[in-house]
This record gives sequence, structure tokens and C-alpha cells, in this order.
Amino acid sequence: MGTAYADSVQDLIDALGRLPGIGPKSAQRIAFHLLKVDAEEANRLARAIVEAKEKVGFCARCFNLAEGDLCAICADDRRDGHVLCVVEEPRDVVAVERTREFRGRYHVLQGAIDHLQGVGPEQLRIRELLARVGSEGITEVIVCTNPNIEGEATALYLTRVLDTPGLTVSRIASGLPVGGDLEYADELTLGRALEGRRVVERPDAPAERDLSPG
Repeated sequence: MGTAYADSVQDLIDALGRLPGIGPKSAQRIAFHLLKVDAEEANRLARAIVEAKEKVGFCARCFNLAEGDLCAICADDRRDGHVLCVVEEPRDVVAVERTREFRGRYHVLQGAIDHLQGVGPEQLRIRELLARVGSEGITEVIVCTNPNIEGEATALYLTRVLDTPGLTVSRIASGLPVGGDLEYADELTLGRALEGRRVVERPDAPAERDLSPG
């Protein structure tokens, strides 16, 4: 059955529908909005997309988004280079930064372990994380993956591979709802989760130790 829209309109709807979180009806609404606005506004959006694709890449150190070799956080000498906060995606860096509770640096895994989707440790930036721990004098790694099945599986794997003498591995506290995502957490909840993080002990180690202030 043919489409009711002109080919160029349907192509636009199809392209928008491939974006994450955009269903068929949302894609139609966005497409119709873009067709109704004046040409300059539509061109401004198109230029922003093209410019971002041309200028933005991944930080050579932490794999956050960056317009140069290093992201702004890695290039900031005022950050504590001995503490790493490990997150799944660049948007999670923004979520943690909003709390103003963390002054260390980050490592972005660019995903989480999800065997159903064919994503294993080798598809993530875990090898690079281990290299940083060995070369940058890291004393603590805060595992700040999402509190869902994939995030917990990733956290468990990281706990096992980060078995380095003198290295503390902690996990953010349970102030975040199970099954939620960091990017949707409010600043107060995520800040308290960071403050109340606990050391993640190996299976043969004593019970977990509280790292919260006081």
C-alpha cells in the first residue's frame, strides 16, 4: 500500500522515527512542525546537526563528548585526577556534574553490558579504563552505572576486573530508584547517592564499608 505523503515528507518522517524515543506519531508531528516553520529556522536546525557532527568527537582520555582531543573536564587541571567516576554515556556526565558533589574526572563506557543485545565487555571502554587505573595514579573508582539490570551487570563486572591493590571501588548508594536512569534523576537525589556511596568488596572480602561523610 502506498503512502499518503509525498516521498520527501515520508523520508523525513522515517528519518525522525529512527531517533531514540521517537515513535511514528511523534515523528509525524515533528516533521509537520519543521515543514510549517520558516526556512531559516529549519536551516538553523540542519546547520546545527551538521556542525555538531563535524566538530564533536570523543575525548581521547575519558570518551566524553569533546570538540578537541580532550573534553573540558579532562583539560581542567583543578579536577582531582585520582578519583574516576565511571558512567555509561556522556549524558550521565552532565547528570553527575549538575549535583556539584563530584570534583574528580570521568570515564565513559559508551554503553552497558547487555548480552541480549550482543553488548559484552569487549564492546565497552573497559580496556581503556583499566589502562587509566594503571597509568594515572587512580585511588578510587566510583561505579556510577544506571540502577537497572544492565547497569548492575556492568557494575558487577567492573568490581571483578578492578582488583588492584590500593584501589578503592565504590558504588553509588541506593538513593536512586531501581530501574531508573541517571539523566532523569534530580540533583539532590543523585548528589546524596554520590555522598552515600559504599565500597564494593570482592566476594571473599569483609562486609561493605560506608564512605559517607562523618
